[in-house]
Amino acid sequence: MPTTDGPTASDDPVLPLPRRGWLDTLLTRAGITGVLARDALLAAAVLAVTAALLAGLFGQVLGQEGLVLGPVQGVVLAVAVCAQAVPLVLRRVRPVLCLGLVVACQVVIIMASPDDLSIGGIAQVVAGYTVGLLLPARRALTVTGAAALVAALAAAGTVVVTGNGLMVPVLNHLVSGVLTYLVCALIGNAVATRRGYTELLRLRAAEAVRTQRATTQAAIVAERSRMARELHDVAAHHLSGLVVQAAAVERQIDGDPEAAKRGAAWIRRQGKETLESLRLIVGVLRERPGAEDAYDAPPPGLGALDGLVRTARTLGADVELVREGTPRPLAPIADAAFYRVAQESLSNARQHAPGAPVRLTVRFGAREVALEVVNGPAPGTTPGRDENRRGMGLIGMQERAQLVGATLATGATPSGGWRVLLTLPLHHESPGTVPVAAPAAPGEGGQG
Repeated sequence: MPTTDGPTASDDPVLPLPRRGWLDTLLTRAGITGVLARDALLAAAVLAVTAALLAGLFGQVLGQEGLVLGPVQGVVLAVAVCAQAVPLVLRRVRPVLCLGLVVACQVVIIMASPDDLSIGGIAQVVAGYTVGLLLPARRALTVTGAAALVAALAAAGTVVVTGNGLMVPVLNHLVSGVLTYLVCALIGNAVATRRGYTELLRLRAAEAVRTQRATTQAAIVAERSRMARELHDVAAHHLSGLVVQAAAVERQIDGDPEAAKRGAAWIRRQGKETLESLRLIVGVLRERPGAEDAYDAPPPGLGALDGLVRTARTLGADVELVREGTPRPLAPIADAAFYRVAQESLSNARQHAPGAPVRLTVRFGAREVALEVVNGPAPGTTPGRDENRRGMGLIGMQERAQLVGATLATGATPSGGWRVLLTLPLHHESPGTVPVAAPAAPGEGGQG
């Protein structure tokens, strides 16, 4: 059974945070938390690596390949390659602008490079990956495809200007641009999709937690309502009888001591029964999962109406029990609802119309089962009752009826009494029911 110690449904669940990498943790500890600050640090790192690679290119590779660069050509090439890392500062703020500036530097690199030399910077990979990561897939492929095409056109223009007529550099730059920009964009888009899926899982987990808490809270509220109904039924039925009998004992204690003793003994027995009923309910509240409850008894049903009527007659009420039709089994929850409605109706009659005759009728029809409790007006009172008055008893009966799919009708009778009618269609029955008891013995009620 749920307890009330846990959080309520209104508490916002804590979202499971994504795991932070060691680099992110290190940068956070260093105070570098902004997007521009971190991208500037990345641009500086790319610039340093590019400069080191460029120094190796000029110092060894060109000499081994027999390629010669003029002084101006070498300076322009070095500046363009290094400058290609600077736009990375804007890669997450303006990814398209960042890629455009990188491509512009690449055009300068292509124009300044020898025909047999193809140079590509790290900044191209980072810019292409960022575009695929931040932009929708279609737009990212369009932008990076345009970048690859621009690089190929720059190579073609250089071939035309130099007049060497070789198309191999154009194809090299086209293939290099496709691999650099388009493939990196696809990788970035795959990473973005993975991150989105992970975020969706986090949101669904949070929603599942909220749903579970709301369900738990609803179960707690429903259990509280059920306990309130049970406590009200037990208290109203037993305690009202105790009050009536105690008043009778008070009147008889001087004139008829023997009758007063019998009344006191009845009060003692009724008190024990009341304590036992309350212990059943409190035992349910205290029970733990897997624990055996000595007081886990099934709730009473229509088969217990004879005892209920006997108790009411002991208190001096004029109660008649009538059964019509062939008794048939009901679902346990429906059987208990019928009993509780009858119990509450008798308690209300004893409280609001003491001394009035009560007729309790159970009808088993072909398509429905009905319970009708009708009491007359209290002797010496003015007929009539406030139909707008709805205490806990009527509210509890209505809730029980709704729980089992029955209909409840209550209201005053033309004679000034009160009528309660509970009707349950038979299609609401479920298998595994407990049959009701046989009709009452003679003297305990009538048989229609």
